Amino acid sequence: MIRSISFLLGFVLLFGLVACGGTREETDTAGATAVPESANQFGGLALYTLRDTLAKDPRTVLREVADLGYAYIEAAGYSDGKFYGMSPTEFKNYLAEVGLKPVSSHHGDVTRDNADEMIAAAKEAGFQYFVIPVPPEGRFQFDPATRTLGMNGTVAEASDIINEIAAKAAAQGMQTLYHNHDFEFVANDEGIVPIDYFIENSNPDHLNFQMDLYWVTKAGADPVDYFNRYPGRFKAWHVKDIDAQGRFAPVGTGSIDFARILAEKEKSGMEFYLVEQDMTFDETPLEAIEISHAALEEIGFE
Repeated sequence: MIRSISFLLGFVLLFGLVACGGTREETDTAGATAVPESANQFGGLALYTLRDTLAKDPRTVLREVADLGYAYIEAAGYSDGKFYGMSPTEFKNYLAEVGLKPVSSHHGDVTRDNADEMIAAAKEAGFQYFVIPVPPEGRFQFDPATRTLGMNGTVAEASDIINEIAAKAAAQGMQTLYHNHDFEFVANDEGIVPIDYFIENSNPDHLNFQMDLYWVTKAGADPVDYFNRYPGRFKAWHVKDIDAQGRFAPVGTGSIDFARILAEKEKSGMEFYLVEQDMTFDETPLEAIEISHAALEEIGFE
């Protein structure tokens, strides 16, 4: 995600280009105004959605996110000790200035060796949750020939690494979440469903999960079934829709029954949710998150 997890950015870009022929550029956000006091701010945004314009002008884009009505954010841009070019404290202060709360931060390049430094930076920036978005230490795979995602090494090895990192975060007073794609919900050659193994072989005081509703749907699994099987373990959701072609889509424009899923939020353990759209096709990213925010309110998200 952005420079700090360029391997994942490369996967997403390649996945979309192969599958769908490219993406649209974001619009210029210059001239955004301050957040009005009467703004109806609720819900969160995964900043990965806006990675391109954030790289150009992070301060203006963050102000625009607040203007669109989002209340909190998830970062995906930590590199060289900074979040989007700002020190952790500077980033925290700027978010407060524009009316956004830091909640979670993705760190796709986290390893057992660099975890302590990354966790400390996330804590300093005001985040509550440290998120591992892919199997760490080079275990995430993308096959451009088949456009499939996967994991190398054993599930047990990946689980052990994730648990070690989560223990490091707990030692610093932070909570850790693991974010899924589709392959974690599909049995591997040994008959192991990775997400089941991760959940069943982890300490909920250290590690819980961020369910990406698109990728679960893409895998053919049912989010509500997982809430019933593992109540309380899915503390956060990534909320994005799936269109008729199986592509990412703004919330409310595709086929996912979000109202049905939202009705089970207490069973899930969901404490916060974030709009995310890895790629856009018929809208710019800013247009997509505006559509999604309006749909959130209609569906009943608060």
